[in-house]
Amino acid sequence: MVVGCQRSPTDARRLQHFKRHGVDHICGYPSNEDDPASWTVEALQRLRDLCESHGVTLAMVQFPTLSSDAIDRSARKGIMLGREPDRQREIDQVCAIIRACARVGIPAAKYNMNLLGVLRTADTPGRGGSRYSTWRLAEAREEPPLTTAGVVTAETAWDRITYFLERVVPVAEEHKVRLACHPHDPGVPARGFRGVARVLGTVEGLKRFVAIKESPYHGLNLCLGSTAEMLDRPAADIHGVIRYFGERKKIFNIHFRNIRGRRDAFQEVFPDEGDMDMVAVMRTLKEVGYPYMVMPDHMPRHGDDPRQDQAFAFGYGYIKALMQAVEA
Repeated sequence: MVVGCQRSPTDARRLQHFKRHGVDHICGYPSNEDDPASWTVEALQRLRDLCESHGVTLAMVQFPTLSSDAIDRSARKGIMLGREPDRQREIDQVCAIIRACARVGIPAAKYNMNLLGVLRTADTPGRGGSRYSTWRLAEAREEPPLTTAGVVTAETAWDRITYFLERVVPVAEEHKVRLACHPHDPGVPARGFRGVARVLGTVEGLKRFVAIKESPYHGLNLCLGSTAEMLDRPAADIHGVIRYFGERKKIFNIHFRNIRGRRDAFQEVFPDEGDMDMVAVMRTLKEVGYPYMVMPDHMPRHGDDPRQDQAFAFGYGYIKALMQAVEA
């Protein structure tokens, strides 16, 4: 395991910050993700060279058309809308990026299959004057009742996901680039939220997802926070989830974050103060032989830390110390 991060932009300042704090592997981002020219072999090679000039390995990128943005904030949702010709154009772009990554030596890409974005209610106070991102389903308002995606049933969502995987996973397997999908954050009731069913918001949904197109290059960006948000007993049940996917070699990236609470009611807290024992979690990752990046994610915010450099520095150090502890 290695400490990783996915913060943008990938520039000299950020890379120096990573290196100072012991982060030698990252998910990197071109300066203009919306520009197709940023995803050519030549552009990705320049991005890799920039990282390596600072002693940092470009271990992963994120597909620009499959972000965590909500449909109402992004026009690039053809794949999840099942809308032609946008869907085919976006799939073609994903496949072209996979091929370019293989040429450059970038071994993995992460993505989201998301229409609702990251759902939260009002922030709540945390230690030292920080603010904790919070979700209380009982307080959430479905306003407006539908997104621009309209009604998306579970059956429709699975059809669109399967369509994508059947066309993209063979390309990833041919070029030996791992594809890591993030769970939905958070899960919502089976009836959906604002008309959209979130099929990757349960552990059973994630199990079905990895089985759709069997390949050693098709797996998960397993966010431990998002996974905990699916569970009624996060502290007890997270280990079984890690073992299920880890033993099957389906985990290609880890977001190492903690929550206080459970499904439908939680706060995103600093990793050392949540309900999950993160020392035990790190031991379980070691137990299953997980070999890739472990990243801090969704750190609490504070007005004195507008770029979150302090919060993430805490996260890097915490993760690195736990790795050294479980290795000892």
